[in-house]
Amino acid sequence: MTGKTHITGGIAASLAFAQITDYDPAILLLTGVVGSLLPDICHGGSKMGRTFPLLSKTINMIFGHRTFTHSLLFLFLVNLLLQTFITNDSVIAGLMVGMASHLLLDMVTKNGIKLFFPWKLTVRSPITATTGGHAEYAVFAVLSLLSVYFGYDVFMSYLAGARH
Repeated sequence: MTGKTHITGGIAASLAFAQITDYDPAILLLTGVVGSLLPDICHGGSKMGRTFPLLSKTINMIFGHRTFTHSLLFLFLVNLLLQTFITNDSVIAGLMVGMASHLLLDMVTKNGIKLFFPWKLTVRSPITATTGGHAEYAVFAVLSLLSVYFGYDVFMSYLAGARH
């Protein structure tokens, strides 16, 4: 998936998560977007890879693309680090939700991901899409609509709470 689809997926997932939790929706949204881009730190051409080129190149040389940073092990280790150094639960939740949305979206691609790294098993959904293809644009459109739907609900809930 492309960066814009991952960002939109992170927005939709964060806003959906905001509806079922008491975390700060604005923080969930902002950190969800960052989390939705973080797993692609292993790819030099990604938004994260271009932002942190030395780190990206190092990770790619050691692990390759869509392996370690697209795994449950990576999610666990990032969560452990966040729990150790970050005191705001909304920040942690947003980053984790965004990262999870990234992994789910990349499972829909033909190449899939190494979800159970270090095992070499590739995980992909039964229905796949080509990155940048027509099916990805359809996924992007659906995620955009879901973002508006969940965003409207979060906004209305915020307004209702602000009136009391």
